[in-house]
Amino acid sequence: MFAELASLESGSFWFRARNQLLVWALRRHSPDLRSFLEIGCGTGFVLDGIAQAFPGARIAGSEILSAGLPFAARRMASADLFQMDARRVPFDTEFDVIGAFDVLEHIEEDESVLSEIHRALVAGGAAIFTVPQHQWLWSSIDEHACHVRRYRTGELREKLIRSGFQVELETSFVSLLLPMMLASRLSRKDVPEQDANAEMRLPRILNQLLLGVMAVERGLIKSGIRFPIGGSRLVVARKIS
Repeated sequence: MFAELASLESGSFWFRARNQLLVWALRRHSPDLRSFLEIGCGTGFVLDGIAQAFPGARIAGSEILSAGLPFAARRMASADLFQMDARRVPFDTEFDVIGAFDVLEHIEEDESVLSEIHRALVAGGAAIFTVPQHQWLWSSIDEHACHVRRYRTGELREKLIRSGFQVELETSFVSLLLPMMLASRLSRKDVPEQDANAEMRLPRILNQLLLGVMAVERGLIKSGIRFPIGGSRLVVARKIS
């Protein structure tokens, strides 16, 4: 699983565009970031992007599956990497920013994770998340990826507020590509055992085209447009209590 993911990420429009959006959001909401923890760091692709954007920051990554950590270590030799269950974070007031990117949808007790993140942040620290969105996009790809939910609009915001956060940024993304994504999911809806990475293996020209569409979308988000629907949701929240 991790070996294939590591081979796909650097070339995939999806992973590249998500990294670019995350770096923009972090620069906007935590420009003086000094310490960052990623929960569910996988092969370290996001950690590497954030380390490049914030070269002076202390970077840490956790993964519940220890098999992913050697891949992350090869990418991020300078990062502090460790195995951790997100429902039991062993830190108090430790990090300026904590992120979880396409992680919460795998965990039944997502509000417990949010409470643990809240405790591990410094006063006024920020949390940043991406999650898959819209239950009507559910397909066998979600089942193969062991998702327990796709978030409805506003669901993550409500859970963050209950956990002591104030939401500063919330938008859908993969919005301009939503018709294509919906068509892809509908075509696979009744096909069992779909590979969770199937949508990432694209011809090079199509991959570059989709990367360009995502760049346009990111530009619109940077200009202040907030998309109400889309395949994924980005949320940035601040610890206030």
